[in-house]
Amino acid sequence: MAAARVLRAGGCYRRRPLSSASSSASSGSGRAAERGERPDSVGLGFRPPAHSHSDWIGPPDRHSNLRPVIFYVPPEESALERRLREARQEAQASNQRFWARHNRAFRQEKEEFIYSRLKAKGLEMRDESGQKATLNAEEMAEFYKDFLSKNLKKHLQYNRDWYKRNFRITFLMGQVALVRALQWLRRRKKNVEQ
Repeated sequence: MAAARVLRAGGCYRRRPLSSASSSASSGSGRAAERGERPDSVGLGFRPPAHSHSDWIGPPDRHSNLRPVIFYVPPEESALERRLREARQEAQASNQRFWARHNRAFRQEKEEFIYSRLKAKGLEMRDESGQKATLNAEEMAEFYKDFLSKNLKKHLQYNRDWYKRNFRITFLMGQVALVRALQWLRRRKKNVEQ
């Protein structure tokens, strides 16, 4: 309920950690966490409370439309957990960069297409009432088809990179889970022996 209120207010909300192994910090925040500070979220437009021990998901980025995540960094993070955190940070940063560039190019090319079509029809960008002039669905469908065709190779490369990153993250998560399970078994065995 409280998370819904925060979201409606345009803020961020807390996501329960799947495990502290999958927790990580946002890009460039590792040093802040090492100093005992909350991760720096400059540019993200939100900052989780200092006492939080959960991942936080913010409002959509205005350029990429992706929701940025600030990952919780546990103080006793192992080297393997740090590798997992850094892999997740890199994946998030890469996705943000790709979609921000893609959306910027899409908006620019769409405006140019609309302008050229309206100019060819002898129309202005705004009508007499000041409303922005638009094209019909068939004309816009032509633009969307051309845009997707021109960017097919970029999308294929993005998908390949996305799968590679996610397989790496999944592999690291499996390693972290295995290490934790072994540690838990050792502690349990030790407790039984006592």
